[in-house]
Amino acid sequence: MSDIVQAPPIAAGREDRQVKLVKMASFGAGEKSTVAISVATALAILLLWWLVSALGVVPHLFLPRPDEVLTQIGAIYRDGYAGASLSEHVFASLFRIVVAALIAVSAGIPLGLLMGLNRWAKGVLDAPIEFYWPLPPLSYLPLMIIWLGIGETSKITLLVLAMFAPICLSAQAGVRSLPIERVNAARSLGASRLQLFLDIVLPSALPEILTGIRIALGVGWGTLVAAELIASTRGIGFMIMSASQFLATDVVFVGIGIIAICAFTFSAAIRFLEAFLVPWKGKL
Repeated sequence: MSDIVQAPPIAAGREDRQVKLVKMASFGAGEKSTVAISVATALAILLLWWLVSALGVVPHLFLPRPDEVLTQIGAIYRDGYAGASLSEHVFASLFRIVVAALIAVSAGIPLGLLMGLNRWAKGVLDAPIEFYWPLPPLSYLPLMIIWLGIGETSKITLLVLAMFAPICLSAQAGVRSLPIERVNAARSLGASRLQLFLDIVLPSALPEILTGIRIALGVGWGTLVAAELIASTRGIGFMIMSASQFLATDVVFVGIGIIAICAFTFSAAIRFLEAFLVPWKGKL
């Protein structure tokens, strides 16, 4: 009987682990830039739009050509629309969105964190938020007019309500997703409650919070047209609704394009903050 014991295949085991790591690294979209793909997609959509309009597949009244929309942008920039310049319409909408976002963030993040940390707060606040959150803003638009009148307060309140819930629920989810091992490790090292919150809870919840803000801004821009139905004389949403009454489809497309550009800019800014504040997101 031989006393020689066969050594375990260490090298083979190492190679297997390396193969697994390569497979894991290649899972998903990866970290390579998708800018070229996005630009190509946008150009393809513009080309399809131009072809459909130029060939008359859709009547010109309903779908103007892209070059006609660009011409209309120049005309509105030069002459204004509905008694206001293009910059006045844009700044009016930006003011409402920014003010509403600041209020929603100031209220939503603290309350969401509180709901994640305290079961009483969650029990009290969860039901009202879950009740109104699925409702479309147009459903409680009449109440805003009755309760708050037709001034800026009702418009901004409508936007705040639309943006508050995603921020609050995301902050709560960020706290709830915190692994208990991190909390126990910090406690075992003698961390105080304040240190636990600032060094463990808040950084762990920050990715979810930033995602919630980005979603909320998208919801806010989507609600803008409804908010500017309330006796507005300025704003991109007002411009869209006014143009639609006169079947000025090219002006409607101008307004939609401006909202899309503004929303994309806000979303890109939040993504930049995510890359700066939570560089580890998606890499763990």
